[in-house]
Amino acid sequence: PETLDPALLRPGRFDRHVLVDRPDVGGREEILKVHVKNVKLDDIVDLKEVASITSGFVGADLANLVNEATLLAARAGKTAVGIDEFNEAVERVTAGLEKKNRVMNEDEKIRVAYHEAGHALVATALPNTDPVHKVSIIPRGIAALGYTMQRPEGDRYLMTKSELESRMKVLLAGTLTEEMIFTDISTGAQNDLERCTEIARSMVMDYGMSRLGRVNYRKSASSPFLAGGGGETYQVSHSEEMAKLIDKEVARILDDALTQTRDILEQRREALEAVTQKLLEVESIDNVELKRLL
Repeated sequence: PETLDPALLRPGRFDRHVLVDRPDVGGREEILKVHVKNVKLDDIVDLKEVASITSGFVGADLANLVNEATLLAARAGKTAVGIDEFNEAVERVTAGLEKKNRVMNEDEKIRVAYHEAGHALVATALPNTDPVHKVSIIPRGIAALGYTMQRPEGDRYLMTKSELESRMKVLLAGTLTEEMIFTDISTGAQNDLERCTEIARSMVMDYGMSRLGRVNYRKSASSPFLAGGGGETYQVSHSEEMAKLIDKEVARILDDALTQTRDILEQRREALEAVTQKLLEVESIDNVELKRLL
C-alpha cells in the first residue's frame, strides 16, 4: 500500500485495508496443526506449549520449525517427534546451528562462561524480565560464542520504563562480569552494547522516558505497512544544542544501569561462581538447573 497513489486509497475506492499481521499464540497453534498433519508427534507434545515458545514467528518460521524438529527426531532414530526436538529446533531457528567443532581455547571458554553466567544471574534477579530458558557456552551461528535464551511468557505489545531498564541491565551484565573477574574486558559485548545504547536512546528520543520530558525528538519516516519499517529512516527535529543534551542523558541512563547491575553482581558473587563452574562442566544449563544453583 505504501507504493499506491493516495487517490486510490480514498474512501469509495480501495477503502478497506486488511492487515495480515504476525499471528498471536492462538494463531500459531492453528498454523502448527496444519504443518504437523503428516508428522507423528509424541503423545506428550502439546502444540499450545510449542506455540507459546515461538513468540514473533510467522507461518514460514513455523513450517521451518516443524521441519527441523522432524529431521532432529529422524537423526536420533526416534519414531515420533518430542518436545525436546521442538525446543532444539526453536534454538536452531532463533540462534543458529551449534558449532561443536569450533574449538575455543580454555581462557576464552572461561571468559564466555562468566559472561553468560552474568547475563543469566541478572535476568533471574530482576523482577520484570523474561524468564531464562537456557544458558549455553556452545557457539552458535556466525558470531555467538555463547548465549542466554530468555522466553517471554506471552505475546507482548507494550514495554514499561522499568522493563526497558531491566533489559538494559541484563545486556550490560556480561561485560560487567568480565570487568569484575578479569579487570580486562573483551570485544564479546559489542552486540550487547549496541542493543543497550539503542534502548537508552529510544527512551530519550522516542518514548519520553527521561529527564528531558515527554517529548519526541525524532520523527520516524518509515512505512507503517512494511515489517521492520522497510529500512528505518529518521527526521531529526531538534537543535544541535539539544543533541548534546540527548547524548548526555543517554550516557546518564547507561551509567545508572551500570551502577545498579554492578551492585547485583557483587552481592551475588557466590551464585555467579556456581553458575560459571557448572557451565564449564556441562556447557549448557536449563531453567530448572539454573534455579537450583541460584
